[in-house]
Amino acid sequence: MTPGCYTAIITPFHGGEVDMDGLAGLVEFQVANGVAGIVAVGTTGESPTLTWDEHNRVIVSVAELTRGKGLCIAGTGSNNTSETLSATEHAVRGGADAVLLVDPYYNGPSSLEIRREYLEPVAAAFPEIEVIPYVIPGRTGTRLLPEDLAIAGRNFSNISTVKEATGDFDNMRRIRSCCGEGFSILSGDDNLTCAMMTDPGIKACGVVSVYSNIFPKEISAMVGALASGDENTGRDISNRLAPLFELVTVTTSEKTPFGPVTCRARNPLPVKTLMSILGMPSGGCRRPLGRMTRKGIELVLDAARKVFETSPEFFEPVAEFFDTDVEARLNDPSALSDLAYNSY
Repeated sequence: MTPGCYTAIITPFHGGEVDMDGLAGLVEFQVANGVAGIVAVGTTGESPTLTWDEHNRVIVSVAELTRGKGLCIAGTGSNNTSETLSATEHAVRGGADAVLLVDPYYNGPSSLEIRREYLEPVAAAFPEIEVIPYVIPGRTGTRLLPEDLAIAGRNFSNISTVKEATGDFDNMRRIRSCCGEGFSILSGDDNLTCAMMTDPGIKACGVVSVYSNIFPKEISAMVGALASGDENTGRDISNRLAPLFELVTVTTSEKTPFGPVTCRARNPLPVKTLMSILGMPSGGCRRPLGRMTRKGIELVLDAARKVFETSPEFFEPVAEFFDTDVEARLNDPSALSDLAYNSY
């Protein structure tokens, strides 16, 4: 896999339907700002709530808009191998360059089963494209182990990359040890990318990024600097974006008539909320995801303002491409009433 930033693009909605014009604008924004590729309809793209027809339309659109300009990686994973094979067939016909297969969630097969009953059948059926496992046990409740990943890579030449989102550096180092130097490791966490790329036992080659939805130029520059050995520049960009990198999930304590409860706004709700605030195509999330609490939005706004205060130039591509006044929008109190739940 070519080193770089691969944006896990959100799926914008308008009136409850997929906003295809908005999607085209977002993809054009990404391409104009130098990303290596785009992941279409991954979990950040709300794959659980899109119909398969919507999946296919989004993938075809992204493939057409990125052709010759970057890779289109289609999210075709599920907890049903038959569905994954069908979705992958559509993605291949639609022009995708690779597919991303999240570990099968809920039914929770073993690592052996993930390899033999899921990854390898897809790799065998579609040898012409790259098949990228996506390991994220915090979401799926299961995990493809480094040993099975290495066996899959030995058995199929089109399994040579992994999106690693365990947060477990020992697991990442074990992947490198088992899979060898030629295997590509992509960070699945914005906040860990710098550490993963500079750790000699991991040597990640890039990131599938959430916040590059907003900062494609800067995160591409960060990855490019780290890949070329310029750690100081890469770390500086990472540090300046850190307030937002830590907010893929926003956790707050909320009052209820029965006492306080913990509320977690999970990806892509925080990034889509910020995109709406900034005037980018977004349109909120599909149920059962809903809105953030006022406290949650305040945390997102505080983080975005910190980045703006230290690095206002990071927001210039958004301001120019979408013709929006970033500073005014970040300080507009209406966001708290328009985008937040009014009460718990």
